Amino acid sequence: MAGAVASRMSFSSLKRKQPKTFTVRIVTMDAEMEFSCEVKWKGKDLFDLVCRTLGLRETWFFGLQYTIKDTVAWLKMDKKVLDHDVPTEEPVTFHFLAKFYPENAEEELVQEITQHLFFLQVKKQILDEKIYCPPEASVLLASYAVQAKYGDYDPNVHKRGFLAQEELLPKRVINLYQMTPEMWEERITAWYAEHRGRARDEAEMEYLKIAQDLEMYGVNYFAIRNKKGTELLLGVDALGLHIYDPDNRLTPKISFPWNEIRNISYSDKEFTIKPLDKKIDVFKFNSSKLRVNKLILQLCIGNHDLFMRRRKADSLEVQQMKAQAREEKARKQMERQRLAREKQMREEAERTRDELERRLMQLKEEATMANEALMRSEETADLLAEKAQITEEEAKLLAQKAAEAEQEMQRIKATAIRTEEEKRLMEQKVLEAEMLALKMAEESERRAKEADQLKQDLQEARESERRAKQKLLEISSKSSYTQSVNSSTTALPPDLPSFNLISESLSFDFKDTDMKRLSMEIEKEKVEYMEKSKHLQEQLNELKTEIEALKLKERETALDILHNENASRGNSKHNTIKKPQAQGRRPICI
Repeated sequence: MAGAVASRMSFSSLKRKQPKTFTVRIVTMDAEMEFSCEVKWKGKDLFDLVCRTLGLRETWFFGLQYTIKDTVAWLKMDKKVLDHDVPTEEPVTFHFLAKFYPENAEEELVQEITQHLFFLQVKKQILDEKIYCPPEASVLLASYAVQAKYGDYDPNVHKRGFLAQEELLPKRVINLYQMTPEMWEERITAWYAEHRGRARDEAEMEYLKIAQDLEMYGVNYFAIRNKKGTELLLGVDALGLHIYDPDNRLTPKISFPWNEIRNISYSDKEFTIKPLDKKIDVFKFNSSKLRVNKLILQLCIGNHDLFMRRRKADSLEVQQMKAQAREEKARKQMERQRLAREKQMREEAERTRDELERRLMQLKEEATMANEALMRSEETADLLAEKAQITEEEAKLLAQKAAEAEQEMQRIKATAIRTEEEKRLMEQKVLEAEMLALKMAEESERRAKEADQLKQDLQEARESERRAKQKLLEISSKSSYTQSVNSSTTALPPDLPSFNLISESLSFDFKDTDMKRLSMEIEKEKVEYMEKSKHLQEQLNELKTEIEALKLKERETALDILHNENASRGNSKHNTIKKPQAQGRRPICI
């Protein structure tokens, strides 16, 4: 009985020790995952688990987003997961998204997984028209998206219509022009073909480098009111705070860069921005919900921290990641160069094999023609021999007839002709017999000459037959040699051991000479990039001019009109940021 009590106590204690869990679903830009989360876990515990699962180390850009009462919220790292206003039914769903954006994607995004997640998120925002993108830039971005998905363009594989099921352009752009899907695909494919040689990560980075210059990239917008009650929009991004008219999200009325803000605070629903320059009055505004104010403050703090962090020396962790990324990039470049060389050698071997096969087919055709010529020669020789035999027999027959005629003439001469008439008739018959004998002799001579000519033709035919047989033997010997060479070429194993001699000579130890060479290649790439940028701008202008005639002006949106006005003035995302000017102690009027 004591044992039973002990076992029940052990079972009860074990039952108490088992942690209570609930199911969480994490939705990334390209996958869904489910985790069993302990009730006591804080936001950081769940967030770290997701980052470990993804292999993500640049965690400071991301967060777990959820929606509560039509308002976007982010999971707090220091607060228990279930203490947030999340739905009670399981699985509890969070979206793993970029919360903060880099100023310069190429310099700040180190890991390939980080670049990929940003690429997918920004692409979706452009297609959903949460980021305004002009039509010509949309086509260019679409071409990089196709390169990232399909690799190098191959006209034998990527035939007309292969993009029919792809969502590549914003619907606004498609509706703005009188262009068929085939016409859009033709223009996208023309640029796609120029991206040959770019790996997926390189194509995605090119996409981000173009997208980060769009006016609405990385900006979080919030509806606010100033002290006068005027409705405005507040934009929070990596560069600072921006104030917009509700109808113009492209060009801010005024901007507060992070390095010129001394303090940001809110009380209840009132938000206060204190500029660093004390001569400039504070800017106050209100938002409709306390929850929105908290979100604005979170984004301000996070963006400001990253802004200051970028302007300091990289931490040891970031330095380590960048060094690993450089080594990985160098390794990939060397690997791509090796594969390119092997591919080139394989293609050359295949071309040589195809040439040998073509030559073999040509020799086979020549052999067939020689055989046919030989057969024709043999048939001709047989016919000439048969004709010669017939002619010889005819000549013998004519000779026999001539002899008979001669005998008949002698017999007639011997016959006595008693009367003069009989004598005359006999003379006439003798004359006719003589003429017939002469003709027979001439015909016999002609037949004999013809027989001699036929014998000569027969000899020539046999000589031609002998030459044809000799040529056939020569072709047969060449064919056997070509087949032996061809078999040695086509019998190469798939891994091409002859190429391994080259690959074995490569060294993947990143020595100083390798890194110096890589540095020189990077400098060369920079020069090439500047030239390509100029060429790219020319292409964009050319495409814009080309499709301008197909534009339906009545379908232009307000953002289209604003963008065109900015472009005509030469304004861009960076030179339209207006800073508050010190005007005594007067308040900023917007």
